[in-house]
Amino acid sequence: MPRAHAVPGPVIGVVHLLPLPGSPRYGGSMAEVVRRAVADAKAYARGGADAVVVENYGDAPFFKEALPAEAVAALACAAAAVRDAVDLPLGVNALRNDARAALGVAAAAGAAFVRVNVHAGVCATDQGLVEGRAAETLRVRRLLGADVAIAADVHVKHGKPLGAGTIGEAARDLVLRAGADAVIVSGAATGTATDVADLRAVRAALPRGFLLAGSGVTAGTVAGILAVADAVIVGTSLKRGGRTEAPVDPARVARLTRAARAAARGRGR
Repeated sequence: MPRAHAVPGPVIGVVHLLPLPGSPRYGGSMAEVVRRAVADAKAYARGGADAVVVENYGDAPFFKEALPAEAVAALACAAAAVRDAVDLPLGVNALRNDARAALGVAAAAGAAFVRVNVHAGVCATDQGLVEGRAAETLRVRRLLGADVAIAADVHVKHGKPLGAGTIGEAARDLVLRAGADAVIVSGAATGTATDVADLRAVRAALPRGFLLAGSGVTAGTVAGILAVADAVIVGTSLKRGGRTEAPVDPARVARLTRAARAAARGRGR
């Protein structure tokens, strides 16, 4: 996995963007979208996070594949503002599954990695059947000349994988056949705890792979998660009151990062 080093750890904070122009809940001010994104990124930085990932979380209901031009443009503006505001590696997630847009934004904004919800296989979701486009995604990355890592979800949250096979087998296919640089294991939904048994199954299948937990991590559980995973992607538990839509609380970030660093030291990292 030549680019796995570009996915930082152990704590990656999620910048959940407010609704973007064109989405049903857009508030009418792109300046406010950027202001909130920058404020959340700075809160992660103050709390000691290692990186941030920007995603168009407020745009639900999501397009299952290609985002409209106005959404891509707004995502790029927000990502660039976050990049300029904090000295942290940047990730991009174009929900629901527009890996091409994510790569384009990452190349333009100088991001280190993208998150792809369905990189390979087929998943039944509330957007319908979402198919992985690994062949296209890797070719676009090469065309752009972007040194951007692909962190791909396995058995992604808010979806059910179609076809037989274990989570470990699916993870091996993501890396060995679909070219993912890192694998993300999540719970069933945003804010839902990642199953440690799933993490262990993926670790057994990819003993030298870069493995992330992608949902439901808290200051109380991060040590156990990092006993198996290399990094965590955290949003909900680091918000005020533990509410996904609320601003980031730097005190919550600091508690989790302290616990994560202690766990990482215990593994000799």
